[in-house]
Amino acid sequence: QDLQVAQSSEAAARKRLAVQAQRTGQVEQLELENHRLRKLLALRDKISTPGLAAEVLYDAADPYTRKIIIDKGLTQGIEAGSPVIDEAGVLGQVTRVHPLISEVTLVIDSDQAIPVLNVRTGARSVAFGDPTHGGELELRFMAGNADVQAGDLLTTSGVDGIYPAGLPVARVDRVERRADSAFARIYCVPQALVTGAKHVMVLKPVSVQIPPRPAPDDTPHPAAARKGARK
Repeated sequence: QDLQVAQSSEAAARKRLAVQAQRTGQVEQLELENHRLRKLLALRDKISTPGLAAEVLYDAADPYTRKIIIDKGLTQGIEAGSPVIDEAGVLGQVTRVHPLISEVTLVIDSDQAIPVLNVRTGARSVAFGDPTHGGELELRFMAGNADVQAGDLLTTSGVDGIYPAGLPVARVDRVERRADSAFARIYCVPQALVTGAKHVMVLKPVSVQIPPRPAPDDTPHPAAARKGARK
């Protein structure tokens, strides 16, 4: 009887330990999510562009692309072409919108290109997605003697009418200069969590915020009117 009581007590203790371990893991996950949300809100406060919070549901099923699915769609006002950011920087762009979900193509996808600005030098260039090297970006068509160094921060330039200016995009990882090529091979590491984002912010495209072009004025210019009167 004493042995049975001891075995029952041990089983109950093991069960309590398992429950406590599960709760500890949940607490750590909640703390991580809370930290990321605070950073996302801090980045959001620096942007004047309207945005909508969303949650990543799952990765897209196509193994040849780098896309994710978020839980907001046409019903919530999501538009195709909208930039998507996480707490660290630019994550991608909305490429397909459904009534309740949307597809986001990540910046490291081979079909993505984003105009960037080198914070150190002020030079503008274009970063292309390069998923073949473990999920990076590449600055293409840069001269071999271009002033680019490892560690340079690249932000959105804001000249494409999509992304607001000043959002972190990537940091230069390595620069390869070859004597037999006029262009340098510049590889960059994305700032956003392209493989682990959970909560994101969908921003309105910059082009939507630009006021429409004023209608042409049919009133003749005063000089032309005087010239016509003299005739």
